[in-house]
Amino acid sequence: MSATRALIVGPAWVGDMVMAHSLFQLLKARDPDRALDLIAPPATLPLAARMPEIADTIALAIPHGRLALRERLQLGRRLRERHYAQAYILPRSYKSALPAWASGATRRTGYLGEARYGLVNDIRREPAGSKLKTVERFLLLGLEPGEPLPEVPAPRLRADLEAGRRCAERFGIDLTAPLLALCPGAEYGPAKRWPARHFARLARTYHDRGWRVLALGGPRDQEVAGAIGTLSEGACASLTGQTTLLEAVDLLALATAVVSNDSGLMHVAASLHKPMAAVFGSSDPRHTPPLDDRAVTVTLGLECSPCFARTCPLGHLRCLEDLTPERVEEALEVTMEAPRATVRIDSQRRPSPPSP
Repeated sequence: MSATRALIVGPAWVGDMVMAHSLFQLLKARDPDRALDLIAPPATLPLAARMPEIADTIALAIPHGRLALRERLQLGRRLRERHYAQAYILPRSYKSALPAWASGATRRTGYLGEARYGLVNDIRREPAGSKLKTVERFLLLGLEPGEPLPEVPAPRLRADLEAGRRCAERFGIDLTAPLLALCPGAEYGPAKRWPARHFARLARTYHDRGWRVLALGGPRDQEVAGAIGTLSEGACASLTGQTTLLEAVDLLALATAVVSNDSGLMHVAASLHKPMAAVFGSSDPRHTPPLDDRAVTVTLGLECSPCFARTCPLGHLRCLEDLTPERVEEALEVTMEAPRATVRIDSQRRPSPPSP
């Protein structure tokens, strides 16, 4: 086994960073003595604190969308004294490969992406005709060319339950009752967001059963969380924009169940092994599913979806508008009762029975 270090250039999106944990586990299992250092933006870097495979973190403190060539090259040069034998570059952009190249890493593994010849000298290609999940694309970077994919190790973030309890106490969240966590945001756009009125009706249903209902998310989710609170007549409290990412992780770990859009927090909840109904509209649950057997995906499977658009190109958003709270509730109840259930809801069929 080696005693070398490897550099990983991590994703800028929370969900992708959670899925990247599968790669980190693979790399560490194959070479336990190798130290893994992670470069990532401040938006996703905190998650590394809950991934024991990561030895050190390096913040890429450059605003999203900025090229900042000089800053990226300077960051890489500061890492040269670590003598990286290999770098793994998960994003496909040209700029993301610059720190790895400047670090002097001998072998720089990644997809060609934006014509990154030279910057990436260990270019990987997806098998012809393949329809790989995002997590599988990450895993391929940890294999030798042509090596078959192994079984995917599920992402597993570590939660600090005591920190979560302190956070709940600080905000007056009653943990003696069952807790339903709602994740109503989705950075990608409206075509991934289940309507606020549907979340509100679901919140009212569980509140009337004696549950506490709590919305979690970032500052951009405060408007929709406020609408859910109003439409549910106060059944849903909101901590959107009031917690750090790690506080949200710890609060999700304390939840009894979760309902989420296809978002970063969906992947966080799945990594915590929480019973969850994940609502999919414009995106494809076969592409970025929650990677846990207690999570179920709920989709109508309309002819026009998945379209992967940020806003509905047809102007009706039926893939989410027609997905009723009752259907999501039914899926959630199935997975709470039978953790290994496989549930698919579409416009024609009811949920399938639990798998034996």
